[in-house]
Formats: sequence, structure tokens, C-alpha cells
Amino acid sequence: MTEKIGVLGKKSAQRTQRSGVERVVNAPLPTVYGEFRAIGYLDHDRGDEQVALVYGEIGTDRVLTRLHSECLTGDAFGSQHCECGDQLAAALRAVVAEGSGIVVYLRGHEGRGIGLLAKLRAMALQAEGLDTVEANLALGLPVDARDYGVAAGILHDLDVRSVRLMSNNPRKREALVQHGIEVAEQVPLLIPPCENNITYLRTKRERLDHHLPHLDAVGQLS
Repeated sequence: MTEKIGVLGKKSAQRTQRSGVERVVNAPLPTVYGEFRAIGYLDHDRGDEQVALVYGEIGTDRVLTRLHSECLTGDAFGSQHCECGDQLAAALRAVVAEGSGIVVYLRGHEGRGIGLLAKLRAMALQAEGLDTVEANLALGLPVDARDYGVAAGILHDLDVRSVRLMSNNPRKREALVQHGIEVAEQVPLLIPPCENNITYLRTKRERLDHHLPHLDAVGQLS
């Protein structure tokens, strides 16, 4: 009898296990860009803690939105290996200038989803001559392992039906559409390249289909 109760208890626990994203907290967040609301979420599927920075009254349609993949080196350390930190700042400025909008900061997306240490290993290989795609593959890792289901879940929770998506990456648009979020417009987020990231950006354009037309006007920087 005791054994049966134990089995039933396990089945009950399995039935009550939560999935999807859960809104946990909504706190004011004053920043150098403006006064945001930081809405925190728990991703029950992956265990990640996520946050959406919301500015103004966002409405439901054509909301100016950025899905920003976590990048410690670019966002916090100012790395010039990529343009991530500048893109994050530009997106925050853009939603403030618009008067409303959302920046969803996606943790677990470090290095296009391979993690911080793997990203650093890939950067070391790039310093030896591989491009960003070749480096991931040389490590036996996927070129892009990011999943945008949690971002769509957050937008659904915020009652957003359609977005003007600040991104140069067509895969972000495709992912949101697959998860039921209409992309009314894709808004370019173009950052002037520098000597340290021009090769990386050209690889993103040529091998990952990122829309980076401003690179056409840039000569060899290195």
C-alpha cells in the first residue's frame, strides 16, 4: 500500500509541474535612458530568470520591441568584438524616443545560445583566423542554439499582438511569427562597425543572413 501511495504521489507531482513563463515581479527601474518598468519572469521550462523592460503605455499592436540576446562581454564590458552593447543602448534610446516600447532581455542566449565559456573559446578560435560560424562548428556546437519561445510568451503575457521588431536578424522575425506574434515591421538596428568587429559583422551578413546594408559603404578597416 505504501509503495502505491509513493507512485501516486510522483504522478501527482508530475501533473502539477509548471511550464511556460510566469510573471513574478513588476518594479520601477530608473535608468540613464528613462524610467522603465522591469517586469521579471521565470521560465519554468528552462529555469532561466528573464526580464522585460517596458517604457510607457505599450498598447497591443505595432509595439516597438527589441529581443536582446544576453551578451556579457558586449553589454557589460563594452567588447568591440560584437555590436551587442551598442545595439542594447540604441534600442533603449529608441523606445524612449518613441514614447513607448519593450526591450526583452533574453538570458540563456549568451554566444547565440552556447554559453559564456563556449563563446570565449569560439572567440579564441576567431583570433586564430576562423569566422564566428566556423568557430562554433569547430567546437562541435550549433551555429545558433537560441530559442525565442520564452520571448513570445512574455509578449503574450503583456497582451502584445504585433510588434515593430528592432532587429537585423530574419530568424527572430520567423520565430515570433511561429509563436503567434505578428511582426508588422522589421526595424533595422544598424551600428557603425569598427576595426575589431567588421569581419564578424560581414560573417553575420554573408553566412547568417543578417540585413546589414550599411556595410556596403565601409572599406577595409583592418
